[in-house]
Amino acid sequence: MTMKANIIFEMAKDGGCSCFMQEDVPDFGLTGYGTTPQEAKVDMLQAYEEIKSMLREEGKTPVELEFVYHYDMKSFFEYFDFLNVSKVAQRAGINPSLMRKYTSGVANAGEGQYLKLQKAIHSMAQELAAANF
Repeated sequence: MTMKANIIFEMAKDGGCSCFMQEDVPDFGLTGYGTTPQEAKVDMLQAYEEIKSMLREEGKTPVELEFVYHYDMKSFFEYFDFLNVSKVAQRAGINPSLMRKYTSGVANAGEGQYLKLQKAIHSMAQELAAANF
């Protein structure tokens, strides 16, 4: 049985990052911590493998998870650090200066801004997937 697991990434004020599974799953929950979103993801995935191993040792069949990752603005641009924040902002129709405030944690983006950003990112992903050398 495969289940979708929504993983939420959040950057802390001290610069660290955590991620956690939103859903309740019998026998376990998942969290990860690190100084970067990448480290938090690795920590969480290691915990998942350890939990699956322990459940098998107990004679149980662990739930197979399909991960869907959700980021706050700061963790997104730290995880995908090859993206230029200002260029993505322009593509999304968001003021680049305001976008830098969102990614630094000085200001908080509303739902409308997140939707603009998501649309721009998905458009960019489609263009990249269609590109060839």
